[in-house]
Amino acid sequence: MTYYVSTQVALPFEEAVEITKNALKEKGFGVLTEIDVKGTLHSKLGVDFAPYRILGACNPRMAHKALMAEPLIGTMLPCNVIVREVEGGRVEVSAVDPVASMQAVDNPALAETAEQVREAMREVVDRVGAVSEAGLAAICTEQRLAD
Repeated sequence: MTYYVSTQVALPFEEAVEITKNALKEKGFGVLTEIDVKGTLHSKLGVDFAPYRILGACNPRMAHKALMAEPLIGTMLPCNVIVREVEGGRVEVSAVDPVASMQAVDNPALAETAEQVREAMREVVDRVGAVSEAGLAAICTEQRLAD
């Protein structure tokens, strides 16, 4: 079993980050944290690294449900979604598979929530994968109208 779902897109890095954030928002997730791995590695270690962003995503309803079933599940929250530049100028978007990570927790009450989050993350990744460079303007316009 893999521990993530993933897609690659032919979009500029920053646009892929914004599309990913919008796709998360459409599924009820907020981005609680955003870590610029490239910037951090450069400032702390002086090393060059490809653009790489970690988005800590949380759906409050699903998080509440999981915390009610297993109070220490917060050690596995929020759900991480990464956006990283890969070879060939493409960008990979990957999200944690909570079903795989929850296997370490012996609590059947988490299974339903983990499945719901897994499906939502698959839909987020699929949404990002379905977006073409030409469709970017339409998505951004829809988002502005929704706000």
